[in-house]
Amino acid sequence: MRRYLSVAVMLILAAFLMFIVTGLTFGNPQYADMDDYFIQNGQEQIATNNIVTTIVFDYRGFDTLGESTVLFTAVIGVAMLFRKFTGGEYDEDE
Repeated sequence: MRRYLSVAVMLILAAFLMFIVTGLTFGNPQYADMDDYFIQNGQEQIATNNIVTTIVFDYRGFDTLGESTVLFTAVIGVAMLFRKFTGGEYDEDE
C-alpha cells in the first residue's frame, strides 16, 4: 500500500512539473520597458560599453551583493558540515 502511495505522489509531482514547463516561454521572453531603458541609457549614465556588466554591477549591485552573500553563507555551511570533529576540546599539540 505504501509503495503505491509513493508512486502516486511521484506521478502527481511529475505531472505538475510537466504542466509548469509547458507554460514557460523559452525563446520568446515577455517584453519589458526596462530592457529598452537599460539599452538606451546604460552607456551614457555609467560610461561603459558592456551593457551586461553595467546591469549586473551598477543597476543591480545590491542584488548581486545579496546573491554573493547567500553563496558565501552556503559554502561556509557546507564546510562546517564536513569538517572533522575531535569529540571534545581541540588538542593544542595537533
